[in-house]
Amino acid sequence: MHRIAVLILTATLALSAPAHAQDKTETLADIRQELSVLYVELQKLKRELSTTGSAGQLNISGSVLDRVGSIESELQRLTARSEEMQLRIDRVVTDGTNRVGDLEFRLVELEGGDTSKLGETSTLGGGDMPQSNGASMIQPTDTTDTTAAPSEPLAVGEKADFDAAEAAMTAGDNADAAQKYASFVATYPGSPLAARAYLARGKALEAGGDMKQAAKSYLDGFSADKAGPEAPEALFRLGRALGQLGQREAACQTLSEVETRFAGSAPANEARSEMQTLACQ
Repeated sequence: MHRIAVLILTATLALSAPAHAQDKTETLADIRQELSVLYVELQKLKRELSTTGSAGQLNISGSVLDRVGSIESELQRLTARSEEMQLRIDRVVTDGTNRVGDLEFRLVELEGGDTSKLGETSTLGGGDMPQSNGASMIQPTDTTDTTAAPSEPLAVGEKADFDAAEAAMTAGDNADAAQKYASFVATYPGSPLAARAYLARGKALEAGGDMKQAAKSYLDGFSADKAGPEAPEALFRLGRALGQLGQREAACQTLSEVETRFAGSAPANEARSEMQTLACQ
């Protein structure tokens, strides 16, 4: 865990260099803005949990069979609504906790503290972190296939929006694809497709010649799910991008981490080759 923290810190510093006093002020302002966004999202959730005072559509007139049927129908509607809200709350808690952890890391980094001593981030709202089917440790095999369907249910329109970004990517419209992927991760925070979206956006940006933003997208993709199927490729592409940006030391450390964490995978083999090209020690 500490090694990954150092890795992400190295990549973050490399992508933000040179770091003048003005840049530090702007970064702190960005963090304050992100905290404000999180606060607004929490307020929205609180409003959704407040009752509207409506008694619903339950019909208690008619025969006994009619009333029983009406009660069953209303129970099914409320159960479905409850499951939908539970799913959304779990996503917000997971995404919010990850964002708070990232903000804590960046604040300690900016203040010159020791990031290796950071403990686990408290879960947003308290309680246990929602379990994700995609959070289990991957096996050391080729995990670059991005065609598998997500194991978690998707929100209405979520798959359609992701498919639209995929279609733009397939058509070779890199700028439109990058914009659609960015819109997707902003619209569906905590989506099970987020890591794939960040990785694909990085590829679109890289194809369009924006290597620095591509590297940031790869870093976001790896951070979204460090043990997911997209993590090996995202980490490899981040290391390679850092090398192309002239950040050789950071690139070597990142590529070395690919070999350590995902030994035997195709990205690990590519990382080894890239390290030879960069003459890493």
